[in-house]
Parts: sequence; structure tokens; C-alpha cells
Amino acid sequence: MPDAVLPIRSVRDEVSPQEWETRVNLAACYRLVALYGMTDMIANHISARVPGTHDQFLINPYGMFYEEITASSLIKLDLDGKVVWKPDFEYGVNQAGFVIHSAIHAARHDVDCVIHTHTAAGMAIASMKCGLLPLTQTAMRFAHIAYHDYEGVALDLDERARLVADLGDANAMILRSHGLLTVGPTIAQAFNAMHRLELACKTQLMTMAADQELIMPSDAVVERTAELFKPNVRRPFGLLEWPGLLRQLDRRDPSYRS
Repeated sequence: MPDAVLPIRSVRDEVSPQEWETRVNLAACYRLVALYGMTDMIANHISARVPGTHDQFLINPYGMFYEEITASSLIKLDLDGKVVWKPDFEYGVNQAGFVIHSAIHAARHDVDCVIHTHTAAGMAIASMKCGLLPLTQTAMRFAHIAYHDYEGVALDLDERARLVADLGDANAMILRSHGLLTVGPTIAQAFNAMHRLELACKTQLMTMAADQELIMPSDAVVERTAELFKPNVRRPFGLLEWPGLLRQLDRRDPSYRS
């Protein structure tokens, strides 16, 4: 029988402490996305900027499941798509992942993490003309969410400019007929945004399926609520939760740290 875990050599002693910490947190993010049911087998991608660089980021090997990702299995790319480092295995990088993530890392120096998902709820909302509605407090956090029209599988480098233009300075975007995307200055904040965006999408679908008249808060209430979720108003959402999420993973399977 094949091994349940891929034998990947640890690179902890070959990278800076800062990069290793980022690798551990990014591997944890993959595991958490799997734990919270937001995966699509080997599809999709989460990336994190390599600390101290503007032109390198870490991303998953195309072929590994999220629940298998470890700190040492992540591939290091530059913004031109050149592999700076990868483990000694046959897996490469998803081209669509490179297109989407390189675009944002190149344009948004305030962003260190990018998460993209294809969940059923996310794809459903992405297919609705109305998009995400401010039906709940959680959804109101994304009152100014960005939208990007579908152009086909994201393999065309020319699409990067349009992706960046549509994202603007937002921290979340709905890719029409495609899925969800969140960004953040830290991995913890990007994960928190994705978790809450997914919850908002699920709740909207459940509410609309009930076939009852919807309660729509006033524009003033929506704007006030969105303001209160800004990271500089109350707290950067995600940072307080992150240590607890790592403990949750450690109780289940700490191999992401290897």
C-alpha cells in the first residue's frame, strides 16, 4: 500500500525563521480550509508572500490535497512564474493559481495572503445577478465586496490586470460564475474573511430557500455595520482567533508543522 503521508524533507533549517513561520501558518490555513469544508479536491489555492520580498510567494503543489499540505511541501514562486524552490517530487503549480495570485501579490503590497475557493455556496452566490445581499450582520461586513466577471479558466496572463482593477482596495471579491476570493495583510485575517464570507453565502442561500419575505436593513445600518468591521476600527479580525485555530489543528493532527 502507498504511504498515507508523502515523505517530504523538512526545510526548516534551510529558510529564515520568518519564512518558516509563514510556511507553518500557510500550511495551517490549508488544513483549516479543509477542516471547515471549503475544498474542491486538488483545485484552488492559497498563497502567502515570502517575508522580506515583494516578488516571491508560497503556494500549494498541484496534486496534493489540502489535508496533506505541510510547511515543507509548499512551492516558492516568483512573479514571473519561475519556481524558486520546490520539494523533490513531480507536482508543479496550477497555472490558474499562478495567474490569480501573482496578479494580486504584484499589485497589492498591503496583502500577504490570498485565498480562493470553489465552494457550493460561493459558486451559487457567484452565479446570482444580485450577488451577496446584506441580509445578516456577517454579510454586512462585505457591503463593499468586489466583483469580477467570468472570462473562462484563468489561464490568460492578460486577465491579471482586470482582476486587480476589479479587486481595487477591497479585501474580498466574488468571481462571477466561479467562486470566492479573500485577501489580507496576514494569513489569519485572510482566513477569517473567507470563513465569514462563506458563512454569509450559506446563510443567504438558506434564507432565500425558505421562500419568505426578506428583511433588508437600511443603507445607513449596512454602512455603519461595514464600518465596524474595518480592521482599524475595533480589531483586525482573525488575529485573536488564530492561536485557537492552531491549537484546534494541533489536537487533530500537528503534521502541518513539518
